[in-house]
Formats: sequence, C-alpha cells, structure tokens
Amino acid sequence: MTQALCRGYVMRKEFVKMMERRESIFSIQYNIRSFMNVKNWPWLKLYFKIKPLLKSAETEKELAQMKENYDKMQSDLATALAKKKELEEKMVSLLQEKNDLQLQVAAEVENLSDAEERCEGLIKKTTERLEDEEEINAELTAKKRKLEDECSELKKDIDDLELTLAKVEKEKHATENKVKNLTEEMASQDESIAKLTKEKKALQESHQQTLDDLQAEEDKVNTLTKAKTKLEQQVDDLEGSLEQEKKLRMDLERAKRKLEGDLKLAQESIMDLENDKQQSDEKLKKKDFEISQLLSKIEDEQSLGAQLQKKIKELQARIEELEEEIEAERAARAKVEKQRADLSRELEEISERLEEAGGATAAQIEMNKKREAEFQKLRRDLEESTLQHEATAAALRKKQADSVAELGEQIDNLQRIDDLSSNMEAVAKAKANLEKMCRTLEDQLSEIKSKNDENVRQLNDLSAQKARLQTENGEFSRQIEEKEALISQLTRGKQAYTQQIDELKRHIEEEVKVINLRCAIFT
Repeated sequence: MTQALCRGYVMRKEFVKMMERRESIFSIQYNIRSFMNVKNWPWLKLYFKIKPLLKSAETEKELAQMKENYDKMQSDLATALAKKKELEEKMVSLLQEKNDLQLQVAAEVENLSDAEERCEGLIKKTTERLEDEEEINAELTAKKRKLEDECSELKKDIDDLELTLAKVEKEKHATENKVKNLTEEMASQDESIAKLTKEKKALQESHQQTLDDLQAEEDKVNTLTKAKTKLEQQVDDLEGSLEQEKKLRMDLERAKRKLEGDLKLAQESIMDLENDKQQSDEKLKKKDFEISQLLSKIEDEQSLGAQLQKKIKELQARIEELEEEIEAERAARAKVEKQRADLSRELEEISERLEEAGGATAAQIEMNKKREAEFQKLRRDLEESTLQHEATAAALRKKQADSVAELGEQIDNLQRIDDLSSNMEAVAKAKANLEKMCRTLEDQLSEIKSKNDENVRQLNDLSAQKARLQTENGEFSRQIEEKEALISQLTRGKQAYTQQIDELKRHIEEEVKVINLRCAIFT
C-alpha cells in the first residue's frame, strides 16, 4: 500500500513536469505556426497578383481615346463623301469637255492606235486583278462569318459551363443542409443514453457520405476545368485563323498598291493626249493618300484588338490560378478531416479503456475526478491540435500514448485497491461506475457537437471563399464581354472603311470606263 502511494506521488510529480514540457512545446509550435501563416498567407499572395490588374482608370482613358478616334473617323468619312460629290460634279464637267474634245480627237485617231492597244492590255490586266481581288475578298468574308459563328458557339459553351457551376453550387448547399440536419438529429439524442452509440455510428456514416459527396463535387469541378481548357485552345486556334486573315489582307494591299502603280503607268502613257485631265489625276492621288491613311488607322485598330485579346488571355490565366487555389484548399480540408477522424478513433479507444475501469472508495472517486479532468484537458488539446501539421499531430499522439500508459498504471493501482475492498463497497462501486459512464457519454456527446459545429463553420468559410472567387470570376467575365463588345465595334468600323474602299474602287472603274469610251470614240 505504501509503495503504491509512493509510486503514485512520484508519477504525479513526473506528470506535472511532462505537462509543463508539453505546454512549452505548444507555445513554441504556436509561434512557429504563426510565423509560417504570415509568411505564406494566400490572401497576401492574391493581393500581389491582383494589384497589376487594377487599371480601371487606364481602361477608361483608352475607351475615351477610342471614342475620340471614332468621332474623328466619322468626320473624315463625311469629308470623303463631300470630296466624292465634288468628283462626281467634276466628272460631269469632264464629260462635257469630252464632247468638245471629240472633234480634236477625230483627227488624231491614227496616231492613237498603238496607245489604244497598250491601254486595252493594261485595262484587261487591271480587270483580271480586280476580279481576283474580289474572289479573295469573298473568301475572306466567308472565313470571317465562319469565325463569328465559332465565337458564338464558344460563348454558348461558356454559358453552359456557368449553368453547370451554378448547379454544383446548389448541390453543395444541399450537402450543407444535410450536415445541419444531422447536427439537429444529434441534439435530439440526449433523451436516451442507451441509443447514443448506435446513433453515433449512423452519424459517422452520414459524415462519410458527405465527404464522398464533396469529393464528387470536386471531380465535377475538375471536369469543368478541363472543358474550359479545351475551349481556350479553340480560342487560340481562332486567333491563328485571324492572323492568317490579316496576312491575306496585307497581300491584298500589296496587290492593290501594284495595281495603283499600273494605273499610274497607264495614266502616264495617255498624259500627252489628256493634258486637261491632270487636275483630276492629282485629286485621285490625294484620294489614294487618304485611303492609305485610313488603312494605317485600320492597322492601328487591329493592333489594339490584339492587345485586348492578350488582356483576355491574362484574365483567363488568373481565373485558372484562382481555381487551383480552390482545389488546394479543398485538399487541405480533406487532410484535416482525415486527421480529425484518426483523433476521434483514438479518443474512442481511450474512452473504452476508461469505461472498463471502476472505483469504489473515496480515494478512487477522487482519482477518477482528477483523471476525468486530465482527460477533458487532453481532449481540448487534441481538438486544438487538429489545426496543426501532420508532424505536430504525430507528436501529440505519442504524448497521448504516454499519458494513457500513465493512466493505465493508475488504473492498475486502483484495481489492486478494488481487490482489497470488501463486498460492502459493491453498491458504491456500481453507483460510481454509473455516474462515470454518464459523464463520459455526456462529454462524448458535447465533443461530437463541438466537432460538428467546427465542421459547419469550416463549410461556411469555404462557401464564403467560393462566393468571393465566383464574384471575381463574374467581374473578369464582365470585363471580357466589354472587350469583346469593343472588338465588335472596331470590326464594324473596319467594315465601314472597307465599304469606302469599295466605293473608291467603283469610282476608279467608272473612270476606266470613261477612258474606254474615249478610246472607242477615237477608234
């Protein structure tokens, strides 16, 4: 008996030292964990990544500049139309002058036969080149329509993906409601202690099912991410097609410049016969210069469209990074859930061992109270340790095993005391066992409630983070739509300039027809 008391005293002193060392280790680990959290804080990284994208003021300036350019182009178009009207009026005057010149030309028909043949050859070549250019323009128009159809299909696919994401969000809310219902069912199980073990097993199964549902949702999100990557690849292919179209347009412009050179040669060949037409030729040159300026403006707008496409790609890359961070948070959450399940199993084993032990004397009751207080403190420590790293959890499990071994020795001592006790203490022993079981079950129930509350809190935090990320994703999508609208506006401006070029071509063709008429009159 004396040896048991001495050993108990020595072990209690050793236990106090162990607890002091344990508190010191926890303090050190807490400081290190705080430092690491500040060092690798995701929101700080997110801030540094988003900071370069905050250029809304510059975007407004660019839009204002584009609007100013558009107004300037409108004024240039009005000027071009006015000049066209002047040219038409001058064409009427030239026709009148042509009637006057017919009498003079009649005497010089024989000298113009060679010039006529050269003019006919040049006109034929010019006509053939114009026909080739019209065919190429028709092909480019068809390709452009095809690209617009593909863009509309891609937009439709993106809308479908957004609907799918909304569906996944609804399923997640349903899962959260299921967890809340499970929590309410646990609260109603305080009425019967005998049913607690069975209902606890049912709760664990439901919790596992919830984890499976969350895993299925993560698989769905991964599938959507792959589909989004495929759509982005299709967008890259479309951009390659647009670059090919730009190359073809450059070839057409070179061919046009060559045709203009041929026209200048033809004009020089008949300049001796048409001195009066010199002023109209100078005006045509001025018109060509204006066309080149308009073409340079179109090229500037195309480069601006390329810059907008680059910005769109950067926004899409940012969305992918946010989705990767969401997946990392989900993986960390699954890891914490696994650690919590391991700790729960260890607590159940310790509870079963403690339930097998009993005490009858007053000393035993006092030791049980101390042991239960120590056990509750260990539980709080274990709940706190679920937020730490796997290495910290392993160290806590080792220390928990040491504490259990010490408690086992105390249980052995109590068992020896029980063997020395008489049958007169049987009633007290039974009463103490029943009270101990009730307290243990109540502690387990409160622990399960606290764990479920923690799970609900974590789910709410993850939902809030997901909502913020979805809000950012919606903002990025809105910016992409604005850029696409700007690109479509620039495309319409480009079509208007193309129509102006076509009108100028028709004007040139009319002048060629006038030359043909003069040649016919000469013949």
